[in-house]
Amino acid sequence: MKLKRENTAVLGMSVALSLASAGCGYHLAGRSSSLPKSIHVIAVPALENKTTSYRIEQRLTTATVHEFLAKTSYRVVPDPAKGDAVLRGKVLSLEAVPLLFDTATGRATTMLVTLKCEITFEERETGKILYHTDNFIFRNQYEISTDVNNANSIKNFFEEQDPALERMAQDFAARLVAAVVENY
Repeated sequence: MKLKRENTAVLGMSVALSLASAGCGYHLAGRSSSLPKSIHVIAVPALENKTTSYRIEQRLTTATVHEFLAKTSYRVVPDPAKGDAVLRGKVLSLEAVPLLFDTATGRATTMLVTLKCEITFEERETGKILYHTDNFIFRNQYEISTDVNNANSIKNFFEEQDPALERMAQDFAARLVAAVVENY
């Protein structure tokens, strides 16, 4: 009988704790929104590319649209005139620098990619700026092939570049959408 009372007490405390923590503001990243309730459709026109990196703005725009669709309940359109809010961005710089080296060959094994953007998110009807930064920095590391004995090593390097840029675009978009929606 004593064991039954202890189980009931533990269950009661668990329920009370669950109810108390429900109002504490805990949420999964990317699942909460501090945006006005009037926003249902977000326009994401193509980002501007101010770099010499070919089509990087297309990768970033596509990944951002995908992230909004996957992680939020907002509809996404490309036309700013059809959105309740508009997300605009400029890719200001993209650079890759060697981070780690192979001690035997002296060749880079890991590159650090740094992306800098200007981002503005505004409510279309009122013109109110909901989020703005001219210094949105994103960094990502990726490994590259160092097989100097392989005749295809140069080919492999270029084959690795596309998947690395895709991963970078996806990670960038996840951070951007969280920042905009949760208003960090």
